[in-house]
Amino acid sequence: MKILAVEDDPSAAMVIESVLRYLGHDVVLAATADEAFACLRAEPIRIVVSDWLLGRTDGLELCRRIRKGTLDYVYFILLTQREATDENEHLAMEAGVDDFLTKPVVPRELRMRLHVAQRILGYTQQVQQLESFLPVCSYCNKVRDDRNFWEQIEE
Repeated sequence: MKILAVEDDPSAAMVIESVLRYLGHDVVLAATADEAFACLRAEPIRIVVSDWLLGRTDGLELCRRIRKGTLDYVYFILLTQREATDENEHLAMEAGVDDFLTKPVVPRELRMRLHVAQRILGYTQQVQQLESFLPVCSYCNKVRDDRNFWEQIEE
């Protein structure tokens, strides 16, 4: 799977890139949040692994921007040297982060997180396909039948 790795420290970027390649993924590197967002707009990448601290715009702001501006769901894993406190995890969740790992990255842990990300993205794609076959009103949760009448799902 193609993964966007966002890291402003060149040494750390090499480490995360080599770990992701070792795990069998194609990697696109970005050094800033703006560069990362441009990459996502240019090609369909569904997983982002980003450092929290990225200079002017941090990983949380990048995640917020992705949540506002993309049509397809992007799974976002935040990497940080910060301690995994309740406050830091809460800040990450509020920004829309899907997963939170502390540095240094342990390849086994990242492999498991990416496995879960791939399953979730697969289910997301299945739901989108089903929604295209079955017309559901997102406001009232009714389904349109073959005669073009709207019915409650339970019926």
